[in-house]
Amino acid sequence: MKTWTSTQKTIGEVNTMQGQVVLVTGAGRGIGQAIATRFGAAGANVVVNDVDAEAADAAAASITQAAGHAVAAVADVSDSAQVDAMFDLVVRTFGTVDVLVNNAGLVSPTRHFLEADETWWRRLIDVNLTGHFLCAHRAAKIMAPKGNGVIINMSSGGATRAHRAFSAYDASKGGIEALTRAMALDLGPYGIRVNALMPGSIDTDGMDDDARRLRGENIPLGRVGAPDDMAGPALFLASPDAGYITGHVLKVDGGMLAQQRSATVDIHPPSLFPRLDDLD
Repeated sequence: MKTWTSTQKTIGEVNTMQGQVVLVTGAGRGIGQAIATRFGAAGANVVVNDVDAEAADAAAASITQAAGHAVAAVADVSDSAQVDAMFDLVVRTFGTVDVLVNNAGLVSPTRHFLEADETWWRRLIDVNLTGHFLCAHRAAKIMAPKGNGVIINMSSGGATRAHRAFSAYDASKGGIEALTRAMALDLGPYGIRVNALMPGSIDTDGMDDDARRLRGENIPLGRVGAPDDMAGPALFLASPDAGYITGHVLKVDGGMLAQQRSATVDIHPPSLFPRLDDLD
């Protein structure tokens, strides 16, 4: 076991990941693609994973066209053989893994608990929770001997609050937060930091204007998030500026979970807030 001291960057170089090898799972679209793109712009060698080969190739090509360095790696993160093959490819290509962003996961299909079945349950748990374990376990085996590394998991407000008809999803995200804490304790002495991001309402599929307005009314910052809103926090957690942060879940939700009640049912809703031109 090694005692860790940071040798990667000096404090303040949060926007620089030059030469770091970053694997982002589920990066063919949405939040994962935005995170992969940001790491590519920061100088990292990015591995774009997705179960969809066409999406992975397109996302990797986009990073490369913007003067970054990226390769695609197709794998289902719930399949240990495919995960091993993906990490073998990364090591052959770049020699190591410095940062793993465990983003791959399923949200749908949603089912009311009374309509659930074991196949539905197992698929969501296998992809969301077991996928995080398989990728993190393989990454940690690469990171530990060199005495440094960063693993970033992807949680949800469903880890600590509940969505209707999301019992398997919420259970998987609660497991991810517990796994994040446990990994942080086990891996800290080897110089590996483990944290999680908790997205709020992020528009990954192109909401219509009415949906964006309705959801925005219930968020203190007044808008739904965009995938790019997750990219900066991911880069920060991977950087030396976060070098003394581990076992933490960073909320990126526009203040959504800070409130007791949503805006539409609050005792003093935003419609009653003072207008700026009425203030002295």
